[in-house]
Amino acid sequence: MKAVVDWDGTVTEVDGLHLVLQEFGDERIYDEAETRLGRDLTLHEVIAYEFRSVRAPLDEVVSWARDNVRVRDGFADFARAYRPLVVSSGFHELIGPVLEREGIDLEVRANRLDPRPDGWRALFRNDEPCPVCGEPCKRADLAGAGEFLYVGDGVSDRCVALAASRVFARDGLARYLDTRGVAFDRFGDFYDVLAALDGAGGPLVPPTRRRGRNT
Repeated sequence: MKAVVDWDGTVTEVDGLHLVLQEFGDERIYDEAETRLGRDLTLHEVIAYEFRSVRAPLDEVVSWARDNVRVRDGFADFARAYRPLVVSSGFHELIGPVLEREGIDLEVRANRLDPRPDGWRALFRNDEPCPVCGEPCKRADLAGAGEFLYVGDGVSDRCVALAASRVFARDGLARYLDTRGVAFDRFGDFYDVLAALDGAGGPLVPPTRRRGRNT
């Protein structure tokens, strides 16, 4: 079964996009955009709006990210064992340098940046609305992939997680799947994921309410 992982907040200990916006963007814009997510702004619109506030040179931000974005414990071992596909709502330009620092070479499907001095532009890899959730989402990256396991943590992982054969979830994604009655494995780090896949992690976490999988 193919392993697929989200990046920000899943592979990384803290959402790297948020860290970059805190350091180089406008925190007020970030706070405003996050409150509007899912209300009157889509995820793509939120990301585009937030990163227009970043005006620093890309090489300066990349250097900072290499020094400050930390990956979750066990990820290097998991990557060597399962060669996961990284599917992210973030940016190649910020993911690649961290993987390189860790000595990990993986396929990454992510967005691109046009780092203009008057504000960065997000170049999204997919603008077609998903027939399930109605927004461009990560399901398109897994079309025709067959069975896959998914590891994620947040809003951008919801729709694709519902299409996975097995899900490892934490934080917002875990709460979302719990309310939907979808079984999943909780994880703290990638050693937990490895243990579960090796048969030492016990059964799937039973959801508190089982309403059936709505895919």
